[in-house]
Amino acid sequence: MVEGNSGAKLRILDVLDLEHIDRDIFRGREIPSQLARTYGGQVAAQTLVAATKTVGPEFMVHSLHGYFVAPGNPDIPTVFLVDRVRDGRSFVSRSVKAVQNGKAIFVMQASFHIRDDVGPEHSDLIREVPPPEDVAPAGRDATPVFHAFEEEWADWDVRIVPPDQYEHNKYTASQQVVWFRTKHRLPDDEMLHVCTLAYMSDMTLLSSALVPHRDQKVQEASLDHAMWFLRPFRADEWLLYDQISPSAHAGRSLTHGRIFNQSGDLVAVVTQEGLTRTLRDGAQNIPLKDRQLGQKK
Repeated sequence: MVEGNSGAKLRILDVLDLEHIDRDIFRGREIPSQLARTYGGQVAAQTLVAATKTVGPEFMVHSLHGYFVAPGNPDIPTVFLVDRVRDGRSFVSRSVKAVQNGKAIFVMQASFHIRDDVGPEHSDLIREVPPPEDVAPAGRDATPVFHAFEEEWADWDVRIVPPDQYEHNKYTASQQVVWFRTKHRLPDDEMLHVCTLAYMSDMTLLSSALVPHRDQKVQEASLDHAMWFLRPFRADEWLLYDQISPSAHAGRSLTHGRIFNQSGDLVAVVTQEGLTRTLRDGAQNIPLKDRQLGQKK
């Protein structure tokens, strides 16, 4: 594995380290996993890395829109095919297809903007919550799906704010607030932090739709993913993920998250629809290779 500034070996740096195969063709290595299907945030992050490798340093990604079209296999490499849709003076557009065994598993459109544009400034305010140091790391009270991902997310410090420790929006059906960051310092590469946040953005978001439905067993999977990157940030510093779910219906849930740094700056926004289908008897929430969800065989 690649080492971060702290000397600690970080899984995320392996995830984001793509091999350049040919012009606009890249390959991501297989990443050891207990999951039977590749974690969605991993595919999204790698796809974004492939797009950024075809764009000049004067541009920064400002948005991405992706669809998970088939489950990925974590035991084989993934190939990323980049299409240079547009190269303009102020904006650059890329279309990327993530492929395994000749079939697409994820498709993404990403847009990049020059770094030095100027215009009006405003931002939503950060919710009043306890600081991350006063919130216990996600532990035994976390959802079964969170426990299924504990090995995948070992490099992250994730702290779910207790619901009685912040003011709730009475007009929102379901909400959840999470502090998170990498446990170790990352290299000083702005695009690496952006792609790392793309990985992180799939963490815990779909579970925000299930806060009022804790006793209901459902099959969970990400269906699509959209992000807007608004201001600079570091993924190795605390970020507050303020999540809501405006709707759950017909086996699908819509979720939305705003990501703030500790200074209160709104740095990114995420919207995702996910599968939340009632779980059939004998099925798993998240398919695992060698153990039942939350329990070893």
